Amino acid sequence: MYQITNQTRSGRFVKRSNRFAALVEVDGQLVKAHVPNSGRMKELLYPGNRVVLEEQSKEGRKTPYDLIIAQYGDLLVSIDSRLPNYLVSEAINQGLLTDLVDYQVERREVVYGDSRLDIKLTGKREGFCEVKSVTLVKNGVAMFPDAPTSRGVRHLRELIRAYREGYDTFVIFLIQRDDAVIFTPNRETDPEFANTLKEAVESGVQAKAYICKVDSDSVRISGQIPVELV
Repeated sequence: MYQITNQTRSGRFVKRSNRFAALVEVDGQLVKAHVPNSGRMKELLYPGNRVVLEEQSKEGRKTPYDLIIAQYGDLLVSIDSRLPNYLVSEAINQGLLTDLVDYQVERREVVYGDSRLDIKLTGKREGFCEVKSVTLVKNGVAMFPDAPTSRGVRHLRELIRAYREGYDTFVIFLIQRDDAVIFTPNRETDPEFANTLKEAVESGVQAKAYICKVDSDSVRISGQIPVELV
């Protein structure tokens, strides 16, 4: 579980200045916030929608807040793409993921081939795990990506290569909300990623998907859902 320890403030989203910055209205004033997610998230970040900011005081920052949560109806959605790597690593080490109980995290952010993969695994066999942050859900179907991702395609190809070289390999889609019942690649948005994911699974890479329970002060993995390739 990830516990939000810094002070938070609620506001209304105004606009995105660029992929990683936004303006938010808090108590009648406009404040700047860092957006820790390069995805489009048009269904979450639109003018007037309620969002949650986390105060940050690190020296040298350009903005005093991180935009970490957005409202979707009655649901809270975590949009921080930095969290999934941490949450999955913690869950692996605690033996909470049934499909990875034979592994521990050896290192995070490991260079392999031409990419940096999220997790190096140790255990019965060595392996690699790439974690993708998912925020898009339509009618119970979680989808990734919400914008074309050549980087994501490259990661999948590195996992295929690693599997062929004798490693166990996983791609985990962590849905940062709990209203999804199935995961599928977003073929309409990125057919190359969908095709490469199918190729990866057929080559031996294991694809898993998990949902999260998001509260105003915490995010935790709460269950597993099926992966359906299209």
